[in-house]
Amino acid sequence: MARFALVTGGSSGIGEQYVRQLAAEGRNVVVVSNRDVENRRVAASVRAEFGVEVEPLCVDLTEPTAAEQIFEYCEQHAIEVDTLVNNAGMLIFNQLERTDSARIEAIIALHCTTPTKLCRLFAPVMRERGGGHIVLMSSVTAWTPFPTISHYAATKSYLRSFGQSLWYEMRGSGVTVTTVFPSAVDTPLYSLGDGARRWLRRLGIMQTADEVARRALRAARRGRRRCFPSLLTKIEVAICYLLPSWVLLPVLRIPAVRRILERI
Repeated sequence: MARFALVTGGSSGIGEQYVRQLAAEGRNVVVVSNRDVENRRVAASVRAEFGVEVEPLCVDLTEPTAAEQIFEYCEQHAIEVDTLVNNAGMLIFNQLERTDSARIEAIIALHCTTPTKLCRLFAPVMRERGGGHIVLMSSVTAWTPFPTISHYAATKSYLRSFGQSLWYEMRGSGVTVTTVFPSAVDTPLYSLGDGARRWLRRLGIMQTADEVARRALRAARRGRRRCFPSLLTKIEVAICYLLPSWVLLPVLRIPAVRRILERI
């Protein structure tokens, strides 16, 4: 069987950078997302640039059987996954009461259900082989309540807890589990103009997808349990972790903030 890395959400953003950086190391890659055209574009580009095998796999990761479909595809095509990057994500800005139920189901499936099932399917195989890497993309929002993205933050908090627990379960097996906690990243998730993106990057408030992927893979290779991709991220997490939740209450009472929340 040929060895591959498998990246969910690999057709754009941080996922595409994971694919390119793994390929630059000479790794074969399976690119998974629900965007068939983009999957094939990335696969063709990476093959041409790095000369590795790249398999585009179109799967809707919000479907209940998504993990099984991916695992079966790998079994049928003799693909041995030794690096699993659970990267696919979606961001919804809205108060819970105004969020469509289908969108809530989708984000829970995408961030929680499918990554958990993929780990359930691939981790035992990695353990049996005596090695492998699992990467889980959480967020700084996992460390404190975040009004207007309560659904997003809660799923990232799940990944934080799940990743830590799985790390303990895999200890001594040769399988590493690394949970990544990026802050704002310059990806299509944010609807911002080019000028705003440049300023945010210069100020260090927003990181590039390339930088986040590079630091996450380095942490995974070193067997780190957690990865905070920048100094600012570490500071943000420390503040979020130490501040009590009630600090948010007076902020939410500010008239300007209340008006923003009412419009979302």
